[in-house]
Amino acid sequence: MSAGSLAAGFLIPFLGTSLGAACVFFMKREMGDAVQRMLTGFAAGVMVAASIWSLLDPALEESASLGVWAFVPAAVGFWIGILFLLALDRLTPHLHQFADKPEGPKTHLGNTTLMLLAVKIHNIPEGMAVGAVYAGLALGGSGIGASAAAALSLGIAIQNFPEGAIISMPLHANGEGKEKAFVMGVSSGAVEPAAALLTFLFAGLAVPVMPYLLSFAAGAMLYVVVEELIPEMSHGSHSNVGVLSFALGFSLMMILDVALG
Repeated sequence: MSAGSLAAGFLIPFLGTSLGAACVFFMKREMGDAVQRMLTGFAAGVMVAASIWSLLDPALEESASLGVWAFVPAAVGFWIGILFLLALDRLTPHLHQFADKPEGPKTHLGNTTLMLLAVKIHNIPEGMAVGAVYAGLALGGSGIGASAAAALSLGIAIQNFPEGAIISMPLHANGEGKEKAFVMGVSSGAVEPAAALLTFLFAGLAVPVMPYLLSFAAGAMLYVVVEELIPEMSHGSHSNVGVLSFALGFSLMMILDVALG
């Protein structure tokens, strides 16, 4: 695997966020609640499908030599990922979309900063997922092909596009200039390539940890889905649009992973 393809894999999801944030220059009105629920549901569906086919399934395949105990690395890594995100959630002040008050330690930070911190927490496991999958591709033996790794990057980029818009457009609607709203939207996704690179480098230092690392990323992503995205997509009345969008995101990521894997 070349350095160019690795860099592209890490940066494609970030590009999705940046393009979404750029919507602030072309769309005149803030997105309505129904549209935001739809986009959040789509993102949740992509993340659940990616957790299963791109992360947990390869983790189980890599542990197949353990026989009936093949589930142990996946289960252990999954729970470590859940607990890691739980710790981040408790230790980092942040404000979820539609929430009335911040979570985490008390702070004097403004709501805009707290919302950005919430998105950064959300994006960490996505970056880790990309790094883990590309590490599996580079090290070999995990059943992860180049097409499957690219499918994960592309799938996350697709769901990052609306996320970038969800950040930048409300910021502009609340009084921020378009340029500043765009920069803040882009910055919300900058954590992803950083998390991907750190995960990739860590995997290279400890090859036997790969199934744990893949399932760790899956657990972290599913924590975000259940704790943040599902409540947001179900917010308000007539939440069916969120459910249908979840199904669309799930099926799209499934198709990408299976067809290209």
